[in-house]
Order: sequence, then C-alpha cells, then structure tokens
Amino acid sequence: MQTWLIQALVLLAVAIFLYAAWRYQKDKTERGPSFGGFTGHLSEVTRDLTAAARANKIDPVTGRENELDRIVHILMRRTKNNPLLLGEAGVGKTAVVEGLALRIARDSVPQALKNKSVLALDINALVSETKYRGDLEQRLQKITRELEERAKEVILFIDEIHLISQMGGAEGSLNVSDVLKPSLARGDVQMIGATTWREFDKYIKPDEAFARRLQPVLIDEPTPARALEILRSLRSVYENFHGVKITDDALKAAVQEADEKIDYRYLPDSAIDLIDEASAKVAIEGEYKHHVALGAVHAAAKIGKEKVTRKDIRAVIDQWVLHGSEDKARDARHK
Repeated sequence: MQTWLIQALVLLAVAIFLYAAWRYQKDKTERGPSFGGFTGHLSEVTRDLTAAARANKIDPVTGRENELDRIVHILMRRTKNNPLLLGEAGVGKTAVVEGLALRIARDSVPQALKNKSVLALDINALVSETKYRGDLEQRLQKITRELEERAKEVILFIDEIHLISQMGGAEGSLNVSDVLKPSLARGDVQMIGATTWREFDKYIKPDEAFARRLQPVLIDEPTPARALEILRSLRSVYENFHGVKITDDALKAAVQEADEKIDYRYLPDSAIDLIDEASAKVAIEGEYKHHVALGAVHAAAKIGKEKVTRKDIRAVIDQWVLHGSEDKARDARHK
C-alpha cells in the first residue's frame, strides 16, 4: 500500500511539473520574445539597440560626433524633443542612432538619458497579420500604451518614418501617424525618425501636425576624409569577419573609387560595401589558393592572412561599373 502511494505521489508531482512547464512556455509565447527586458507587444515589433550595444553587437560609430551631440540636445528638450534625421540613403542615418545607443551603453550621455533604451521599430513586424481594417491601428494603439507606461525608459526609433504616414487611413480609419500624434504632443512618447528629404517633402511635411512634433537633424554625406576615418574604425570588424588583412591603401582606394565612380550611391555606405565585397573575394581566393588536392588546407594558409589591396578594390568596382552599364542598357531597350 505504501509503495502504491509513493508511486502515485511521484506521478502526481511529475504531472504538476509538466503542467507548470507547459503553462510557462504558453505564457512566454503569448507575451512574445523579450529583447533587453521588454515584453508584450513592444518586444514583438522592436529591437533593443542599447542592449545590442552592451552585448558588443553594434559596429563602432565614428565621425558623427556633431550630429550625435545635436540629437542629445534635442532629446533633452522639454518640448519638441523628437529628432528627425534627414539624409540620403546610405549616408549613415541608422548608424548615427546606433552611435547614440553606444553612448548610452557607455554612460556617455546626460543623466536623464542613462536609463533609456533605444528600441528600433520593425515596420514589417508591425504590419504582419493585420489583415482587416483597423487591425494595424489597434495594434499600434496597444504599442503606444506600452510606450507611455515606460516613457522614462524608451526612445523609439522609426527608420523610414514616412512609411507610417502612408499606412492606414482607408475607409475612414485612423492614419497610423494619427495614433502617435497625441502621445508625441503630450511628451508621453519620445521618438527618433529617419527618412530622406524627398520622402519628407512628399509625406511628412504636408502633415503639419505630425511635422511640428519633429526636430530635423541634417545627416550629410561625409567628406572623403571623414569616410576614410569611418572605414578605419570598421577595419578590424571586417578583418575578423573575413579572416583577412585590409591595407590602408585599400581603404583609401575604396573611398576614392566609390566617390568618383559610383554616382548613384553615397558615402560611407558605398565604400563600406566595396571593402566588404573585396574582403570576401580575397578570403575565397586565398582559401582556393592554399587548398591541396587531398582537400586539406596547406600550413602556409595558417601563417598569415591574405591582404586586401587597392587592386582588389578596383576589381570589385569594375564589376559594379559593368553591372551598372548593363542595367542602363537594359533600361534603354525597354523604353
């Protein structure tokens, strides 16, 4: 009898444990994944850049000290404390916001910002599963309420902010930007936006009530000298990723070639992409070069890293220019 009772108690304990584990997993799924301690609807549609900075998952940001100082000044204002970064695609608007997250992670900001988290909104996640009229507005209202509850903890970053001015508004429903306006006006939600001048003029400027809540910050294309400084700060990141050695001459060539030959893109993004692709090319060629017939890597491959030189940069830029010429020829044929 005692043996039977012990077995029953053991089975009951196992059942309770399994049920508790199931409930925990179910509740966790319903809450959504946590990023940097945030849960609920907010965690489902944002990425915590400050947590990423503390985990060393954000690349170094340099050459944007003046712009970062201006953003901090605006964030510290009593009213209209929502910076709007304006600049062409590729000039580094998102990198500037990541630079702010790095400053916060290092406590290199005023006291009022030290406990803030910069949350980057994923617009694709925001609009997913919003099939019916009003679904998107309701979802954003829930997120806005969460932001208001954590007003002293969160700065919301919306890249391509003009997109929210294009969402909703069908058949009498609220425009998505209309959901944010009251919270921005009261100062219950603090936000950083980013867009291009063209999109600003087309979508945000006509909405005067929304535009008034934002303080423009111009993010210009960096000069070649500053772009070179940015590339030097990122050199170790790409060297470690690709397992190569990037020469200073290659960095200079990347800036020069991108500035002179890639007129449809902007520094520093174009030069960074050149370095990235040239490094990948050199790493692959080095692997093939040191590969012997038996499939083993030669010992020489382990002694020193392959070098990325000006020649490699030019080889990549030649491919880019050729591809651009083919695109133009194809477009001309279809006109």
